[in-house]
Formats: sequence, structure tokens, C-alpha cells
Amino acid sequence: MRKLLSLSSVVLLIGLLCACSCAETAKSDGLFQVALLQSLMQGEYDGIVTVGELKKYGDTGIGTFQGVNGEMIVLDGIVYRAIWDGSVEVAPDDETVPFSNVTFFDTDIKAEHVKADSSGELKSILNSIVRKHGRNQFYMAKVTGLMTSILVRSELEQKQPYRHLNDALKTDQREFTYSDIKGTIVALYCPDYMDGLNSSGWHLHFISEDRQKGGHVLELSLQDGTLELDIISEFAMIVPNRESFNAKSLETDMKKEIEQVEGK
Repeated sequence: MRKLLSLSSVVLLIGLLCACSCAETAKSDGLFQVALLQSLMQGEYDGIVTVGELKKYGDTGIGTFQGVNGEMIVLDGIVYRAIWDGSVEVAPDDETVPFSNVTFFDTDIKAEHVKADSSGELKSILNSIVRKHGRNQFYMAKVTGLMTSILVRSELEQKQPYRHLNDALKTDQREFTYSDIKGTIVALYCPDYMDGLNSSGWHLHFISEDRQKGGHVLELSLQDGTLELDIISEFAMIVPNRESFNAKSLETDMKKEIEQVEGK
């Protein structure tokens, strides 16, 4: 049994929706979220939807897989997995997903010849667009171009009993630096009021143009990029109804641990 949460830009409404209505919400410019980042942070690593099901709700996004087995990059309707050795594979449809955000991407804003010497500078450029168009909306962004340098990470698959994610990454995170590489950054922006369900601000994942390298972005230098943003004004969320999830203390402030995981 699955419970579905729907959140407007002002009020959190809790209700049970059918899969058809979820798909319609996503296709009509909605963001679909699998579980909470806060539950993932506390070791809720078992999947609740399959990759095949996830693709019904979006063609662009980010996330992870069963057991936090790699970083997810969803691009052009294909779900990629950047695994612990830095390589990339197409995730099978029967793989399960404990956490993800996807949308059907439409380009509302576009800018060319974007340059940024760091991830912080790129986020500043993105934030200037957010402030102009509405910081209380969701955004999915694609930044495609040449990275003079990019530092990404993935992680080893976790086994039960699951540790908290920040503890797992202290020992099982693997980092990779690539130079003069073309590719796409898929980035999600959540507004400040999402801090209890996700992490506010930007979260970046990368995949190379040849689809051979990728991961969660820790740092970068963008020489020349094309930036596209999708402004999203609808949100739907599905959570597991199982003992492990219901036992989590989700009122706990996880900001410090999330910042460690994000590499901030």
C-alpha cells in the first residue's frame, strides 16, 4: 500500500491519489517525488517504486537506487545509474527506487554561453533566475556544455542494517575528477518551505555526453554551457507504508547531515 501526498506552493494537503492522476499532474508541469530526503538520510534505502514506474512520472530528474546503489540521472526519458567506480549504466526497469525527483521537462527559460568557475558561481547564476521568476516555485534545470573540470561522487551499495547516509558516505563515497569533458548537469531546485521533505536550494547530478561518466556534483568549472530551466508549480509525493519508515523520527532536524552529504 502506498500513500500519496500532494503539496501546493502554499499548503500541504495529504491524500490518496490514483496513479493516473499522478501521471496527469506530472505531465501538466508537476514534480513527482519518491519518499523524503530526510527518510533517506536516516537509512530508508529500500525502494518503493520501480524504474519502469518512475518513468511514467517524468523524463528528467535525479535520485538514487535500492541500497543507495549509485547516483541517478534521468535525461531524455532514460534512467542512468552512475555507480561506485564512476562508470554509467542504464538502470533496468525492475530496479527499485527509494528516493527521486522527476518531471516531464519543458524549457521555460534558456540562456547560452554560460560560464562559471565553480559550483557556487553556477548556483548563483541559477539563483538569480529563480529570484526573477519566483523563488517559491520548483525548478528543474539542464546545463549542457564543456566542463574544464568537474568533481563528482558515487558510493558503494549499502547492506542492512543500514547506516545513516552521512555515516555511510564517510567510508563508502568514491570521488572522480574529469577534465575537458562535455556533458549535462541535471539540477533540481526546491524552495525553502521544502526543508522538511527535501533540501532547499540546488542539487546537481552530471552525466557525460558519451554517457560513460557521471555522479553527484561536488565541484565544477563550466567553460561554455547552455542553460535550460523548467518552472514547476505542482508537486506530488509518494511515501512507503511500512514499519521501518513509520518508525523514523522525521521531525528531526537533518540540515547539518544533509549539508555534509551534499558536500556543502
